[in-house]
Amino acid sequence: MTRECHVRFCERFEVKILLPTRLRQGNRLVVYRFIDKYKTEFEVRWLLRKFELYPNAYYNYLKNKKAEYRKTKEKVIETIKSVYYNNGRIIGHRWMVIFLARKNIYISKTTAHKYMNKELNLHAITLRKKPKYVHGEKNKVFPNILKQNFNVTENNKVWCTDFTYIRMANGKMHYNCTILDLSKREAIATANSKWINTDLAIQALSMALEREHPDRGLILHSDQGVQFTSWAFVEYCEKHGITQSMSKAGCPYDNAPMERFYKSFKSEFIYLHKFEDEKQLDSAVNRYVYAWYNHIRPHSYNGGLTPFEARNNN
Repeated sequence: MTRECHVRFCERFEVKILLPTRLRQGNRLVVYRFIDKYKTEFEVRWLLRKFELYPNAYYNYLKNKKAEYRKTKEKVIETIKSVYYNNGRIIGHRWMVIFLARKNIYISKTTAHKYMNKELNLHAITLRKKPKYVHGEKNKVFPNILKQNFNVTENNKVWCTDFTYIRMANGKMHYNCTILDLSKREAIATANSKWINTDLAIQALSMALEREHPDRGLILHSDQGVQFTSWAFVEYCEKHGITQSMSKAGCPYDNAPMERFYKSFKSEFIYLHKFEDEKQLDSAVNRYVYAWYNHIRPHSYNGGLTPFEARNNN
């Protein structure tokens, strides 16, 4: 058997008998790894004799290797728990890969899923079902220019907007209007109010214009809500050279980026907190939108980059 192993070894690696001697004089760790790799093809004992290694030395290496693996895994596990709980329990295993990479810890999605969902039983908070769309009375409706083409390469060429409701601690409703720049999915303006009306839509748009100063010809896409079809809003858009585009009534897919934003807005933020007053709400919304969403939260559209990172990588 020893002779057979010797022949196969030389044929397998096309080497003379002197090669093991040269390997033996190098890094012992390389030899251990070599044995690990080919131990099923050749007998472990034979390889150890070939490299003139004591069995105890090799088995101690295996023991230390497992200890190192456990130590590394423990570090990853603790980091996963820290990221998960410090970000409101909204981080799933796919995002976890990105957050760990920011800390120079690199694991696959499969490993992240195994550690989070199977071993730690940590799951991202799921989304709630959106209420049924309610049609409103329209004054002036514009055609759908985008037609679900949301791939925009330049900043401040196409914006989209919408409303959502926020239930306060006392049960009363407040409303939010946010505007996204489709190029990097950046939230460029957000505003809250007790009323879901044209004034709130104009307030958010005014904030976005003041911040970005886009060229005339900007496209603003929305649904056919009465706030966006009102004469006051239409005149405000015309005054600032904005071309309006509107989704088909009752078709959320026509404004999918805003739908996705508000799903995240609700599940990652609104459903996790109670707001006692307008001041608390405004402060919290601004932190979520301008800090978390734009600067920290990875976005799949940007290949895992935040909107801020994607914009500055242009």
